Amino acid sequence: MRTPILAGNWKMNKTIGEALALVEQLQPLVAGVTDVTIVVCPPFTALAKVADVVRGSNLKVGAQGVFWKEAGAYTGEVSPGMLRDAGCEYVIIGHSERRGRFGRPEFSASLACVFGDNDDTVNTKAQAALGAELTPIVCCGETLSERQAGRTDEIVAGQIAAALRELTAEQVAGLVLAYEPVWAIGTGEVCADDEANRVCGVARATVARQFGAATSDAVRIQYGGSASPKNFGGLIAQGHIDGALVGGASLQADSFAAMAQAASAG
Repeated sequence: MRTPILAGNWKMNKTIGEALALVEQLQPLVAGVTDVTIVVCPPFTALAKVADVVRGSNLKVGAQGVFWKEAGAYTGEVSPGMLRDAGCEYVIIGHSERRGRFGRPEFSASLACVFGDNDDTVNTKAQAALGAELTPIVCCGETLSERQAGRTDEIVAGQIAAALRELTAEQVAGLVLAYEPVWAIGTGEVCADDEANRVCGVARATVARQFGAATSDAVRIQYGGSASPKNFGGLIAQGHIDGALVGGASLQADSFAAMAQAASAG
């Protein structure tokens, strides 16, 4: 039986004061939810302060990204050890926005390249995170044009196979995958329950081909893409979906708590 996991990706939102206010509101609302892993992922600036506030509670802290080196001349990057030092246990890797892939294109190609993640960097970052005893939340997902071209399964399977390259079955069993259809992120669109479950099944089958059925059965798979209290009940009831990677709905304590409670009930 897989433990549901709900991770709130705050993206580039919340000052330190706002972040502390949010987790202080959230803690009592989810204190009784002990059968769901609940993770908050603030921006880098608030990680240490948030980790201090939630220490001893059932809230875990994750980062929104990581570099693969522990130290060096890598201006603007944050190492796995720095995240551990700040109190992180989880880290999101390969989010579509970090790959420069947006549901609503916001930047020219020359600007979008600043994000820069690709299959190779995702794999390298996942290995580095695991080496620092951080649990990666590894993202995958297709754009609208890729879906319309019938390439959803190919894209998802390919991204997962590349991300998990050179990992052990034990490592893969302990990490988290997040299927996030790019066309649904930040757009208000959500993938239909049965289709989200089907694609999460594609992700699980990809793991099975590489690492065997036991690993595939153990790995937790989230849905991400405009997940909210309104649609989460149907998603978490699906057989291959073990939780959600939540964007906007994680910025309000009551909505994120409602989703945690739904995951517990489901």
